Amino acid sequence: MLVSNLVISNYPSVTPQDKVSFALSLMSDYDIHHLAVVTEDQFTGVIAKDDLLDADENAILVSLSPNILKLSVDTRDHFTTALKIAVEHQLSLVPVVAENNELAGVISSSELLKSLYHFTGTDEPGAIIVLEIEKRDYSFGEISRLVETNDAYIMQLNSSVDPDTGLMIVTVKINKYEVSDIIGTFQRYDYTVKYYFGEEWYVNQLKDNYDLLMNYLKM
Repeated sequence: MLVSNLVISNYPSVTPQDKVSFALSLMSDYDIHHLAVVTEDQFTGVIAKDDLLDADENAILVSLSPNILKLSVDTRDHFTTALKIAVEHQLSLVPVVAENNELAGVISSSELLKSLYHFTGTDEPGAIIVLEIEKRDYSFGEISRLVETNDAYIMQLNSSVDPDTGLMIVTVKINKYEVSDIIGTFQRYDYTVKYYFGEEWYVNQLKDNYDLLMNYLKM
């Protein structure tokens, strides 16, 4: 998903000649902690509420130039670029600029979180399996094949490296909840299943047998 699909153009911005009190008033009205600063429609930077609260409310923003950070993304960037900047700099919104450095709008942190929710497939039903793998043994093709041999498919796969062990942590989202067969397949191929979130077939069988017994006793 590109930044251009998420940009909001009706958020307020301020100029270097605006007063601190005006910027704080806008932040209060829109319930945000950052504002884009523009000079004749050209993006100048972003200012944080914490910096404004420490300043004289009658001062103009240009006097806070060291606190105006030039943080932005391009309309053609992937949304994860905006997410990275938002997290690293704890921004409540990320300014978006066009090719000519004109402010195109902003992306709010809540919109980025919503995009991440869809991007990771969290909104889709299915189980999650987390594998622990040596880097040299990682093969997406094999992981996908082992899942597909159990009449399932991968909806999302993410990987990271455990800083303590150096092992890859591979998180696999599959399209069904019953995972006992898939877990068994991974274990037969010497994969370490760190944990999983789903349902095992025998648990369902026990529940069915319990329900049958309760129905029998009620007869």
